[in-house]
Amino acid sequence: MGFSMFYTYILHSQSADRFYTGYTSYTPQNRLHLHNQGSTPSTKSGIPWEIQFCKSFDTKTEAIKFENFIKRQKSKVFIQKLIDSDENEYRE
Repeated sequence: MGFSMFYTYILHSQSADRFYTGYTSYTPQNRLHLHNQGSTPSTKSGIPWEIQFCKSFDTKTEAIKFENFIKRQKSKVFIQKLIDSDENEYRE
């Protein structure tokens, strides 16, 4: 059985000026592609989206916990600090 990673990611839509936080077992780039195809109702209106943050986890539970932690902050300032932090594994 192959080892799979889980990711918590943050997308940004310039056109809608908003962030979207989610988790996935796909690579963040593959998940971004699905968002930008319009296959996710909650992000359809913000296309195109760009990845701003990504953090990998060994378990789905950890990824979901971190996603929920970010969402509970309800803060663009917090999200921006996370994007600028060393925790961000996403590099263009």
